[in-house]
Amino acid sequence: MTTKPLIDYFEKHLPLSEEERSIVGNYFKERRVKRRQFILQEGDICKHNTFIVEGCFRMYLVDQKGREHNLQFAVEHWWIGDIGSFHSEEPSKLHIEALENSIILQIKKEDQLKLFVDFPKFNRIFRVLAENGMVSLQNRILQNISSTAEERYLDFLDRYPYFFNRISNVQIASYLGVTPEFLSTIRKKISKS
Repeated sequence: MTTKPLIDYFEKHLPLSEEERSIVGNYFKERRVKRRQFILQEGDICKHNTFIVEGCFRMYLVDQKGREHNLQFAVEHWWIGDIGSFHSEEPSKLHIEALENSIILQIKKEDQLKLFVDFPKFNRIFRVLAENGMVSLQNRILQNISSTAEERYLDFLDRYPYFFNRISNVQIASYLGVTPEFLSTIRKKISKS
């Protein structure tokens, strides 16, 4: 199993003991996911917290009119999951789909809780991850209510340059809250300036 990227990730936050490094494989399960395969669909309960070893995913909602609204993209060494469904154990309103063939490491809720009890350092690491996620979400909400679509697009380009060969312009437009046509207009305007 490929746990080294996850161990390296954890150690960016706090150094692990040899025992802590060795038990990661006991709690996380490796899974290979094909392009366009779902690891979560609307109506399912999110039973795993997912770390991406290799690949690219998107998390999105389909509204009553059938329009997709991308909430998150995630690539190597990022986490993805419906936190609300994971913690409440209620059905999700979201889909999580692989955009590429991928390798992931997943931990079940009960295993994550056991990991926190048995090895408290992981509880501290996951708390930092949750705090960082809240900061990112807060910044995204502030940007969405205070920036123009062009400013949001330029920020997306600057912040996430590694997404551009991996996700479609239609998906980027959805993430930014604009139509693909409007995004095309923004891109043409930027290329002329």
